[in-house]
Amino acid sequence: MVRRLDYSARYPLRTSHELYATLADQDYWEARMAEMRKHSPNHLTAFSVSENGIRAEVRHVVPRDLLPDLARTVLRKDMEITRVENYGPEGAQVEGSYTATIPSAPGSLGGTMRLFTTETGCTLRYSSVAKVNIPFVNRSLEQLILVNLVELFRAEAEFTEQWLSERKPVGEPG
Repeated sequence: MVRRLDYSARYPLRTSHELYATLADQDYWEARMAEMRKHSPNHLTAFSVSENGIRAEVRHVVPRDLLPDLARTVLRKDMEITRVENYGPEGAQVEGSYTATIPSAPGSLGGTMRLFTTETGCTLRYSSVAKVNIPFVNRSLEQLILVNLVELFRAEAEFTEQWLSERKPVGEPG
């Protein structure tokens, strides 16, 4: 079975251009990983910007002792997650996708992203799909993955808003 989840990170009073410029800034990604390292090892492993868009690859490590009991029954060591985010070229609406892979994990996680302008600012919407291939626990693990994914997206959005506020306070020209 597959579980789906949509999550919207809203940035009131921010333009899509501002958010895209932030996502295209390697310093932003390095700072985001430094913030996430307060919780567990996280690193930016690859980053590029071209006329085709933005590509960022990050590695998250979740120590096994921090995993929920259900996840520890499947994973015998720390959970290493490689997440690759791809954003298309900047435009009125930016389409993207992401994948998250866990070596030796029996399943998949990924989805699409869409950055667009709203009446009050801009939104980055994630549409995620989780699939676990283990009978009897697949539904519980898929739900667990998506609940934790929402918390991760929320923390990243809060960091992004803080990053933007420190560099360009709302209402400041330029």
